[in-house]
Amino acid sequence: MRSFCLLFLSGLLFVACGNPNTSAVKKQTLDQLLAAHPDSLPLLIEKGNILMDSLAFDKALNYGAKAFRLDSNNTEARVLYAECLINKPNRSADDVFRAFTMYRNLVKKAPKNVAALVGLANTLVLLGDHDKAFKYINQALRIDKTYRDAYILKGTIYKFENNIKLAISSYETAVQQDPEYYMTYLLLGSLYEYENNPICIEKYMTAYQLQPKNTEVIYALAFAKEKFGQPAAAQRLYRKMTKVDSTYADGFFHLGYLAQFTYNQPDSAMYFYKKAVKVNAQHLPSYHNIGLLYEDRNDLTNALFSYAKALKIDSTYELSKDRVKVLRKRI
Repeated sequence: MRSFCLLFLSGLLFVACGNPNTSAVKKQTLDQLLAAHPDSLPLLIEKGNILMDSLAFDKALNYGAKAFRLDSNNTEARVLYAECLINKPNRSADDVFRAFTMYRNLVKKAPKNVAALVGLANTLVLLGDHDKAFKYINQALRIDKTYRDAYILKGTIYKFENNIKLAISSYETAVQQDPEYYMTYLLLGSLYEYENNPICIEKYMTAYQLQPKNTEVIYALAFAKEKFGQPAAAQRLYRKMTKVDSTYADGFFHLGYLAQFTYNQPDSAMYFYKKAVKVNAQHLPSYHNIGLLYEDRNDLTNALFSYAKALKIDSTYELSKDRVKVLRKRI
C-alpha cells in the first residue's frame, strides 16, 4: 500500500518561479532582513521564490500577493504572484485563468522573459492545450537553453501523455541544468519506479542527500528500498521519518507492514498500526491490517470491528469487504 504524495502536486507538477539557478540570501539572514524591512520588494520576491522552490506554496502566496500589491507593474512580482496562483492549495479555475491572463500580458510586454514564457506554458497545460504549451516552452529554450523549469514542464506534459521515455529524457536534461534541485530527482525516481526499474533508488538517494530531513523524500526512498528487496534499509528510513515528523501515519504503517509480512512480528505490527491510526484516524489500510492481525489471533469480533472502521472510511474498500464476507460465514 502506498499513498505517495509528492509531489505531485495538485494536478500539475510544480514549475518554480524566477531563475532556478539564482541563490540570494541565506534563509536566516533573509528572514532577519524581512523583519527589519517588511515592505522591501526584492526581499519579498526572494523569499517567495525560495518558498516556491521548497514547494511551500501556501506560504509563498503571502509573499507573492504582498509583492504584487506593492508594485503590480514589477515583472518579477507579477511572475511570482502568477506562479503562486496556479500552485496554491485548492486553486480554482478563476485562479488559473487569472494567472493565464497575467502571463499572456507579461509575454506581450516582455517576449524574451523566460519565466513568463514558461509560466504561460504552465497555465496552458492546466487549460489542456499541450500544443500551445510546447510552443512557449520551445520559445523559452531558444532564449535560454539552460532553463531548468522548461525541461521540467516538458517532462510533465510527456508524463500526462504517458510518454514515459520522453518524460524521463526531459527530467534528465533538467537535472543537467540544475543538479542541486532535489525535486527533479523525485520526479525521475517516480517514473523509473513506475517502470519497475531499481535505478529509482539512485535518483531518490540523490534527493535524500540534498534533503535528508524532507519526509516526502525519505518516504520515497524508503518505499523504493522496500519494494526492491531492501527491507532493513527501508525500516531504518521509516523510523527516521517518524522521528522527523511524528504525525506522518504512512511511516508507522510501513513499519507495521514490514513487521507483519517480512519479519513475522505481529505484536510490533499491531503497535505500529495503532500508532498510525492514532495520528491519522482516517488511515484505512492500517485498520484493515489490524483486522488481519486479529484474525490471526482468532479474535473474529475485533477483526470485524476493525474492518468496519475501514469500511466506514471507504465503503468500497474491497479488501475489507472481502474479509467481512468470509468472516460472516464463519460466525
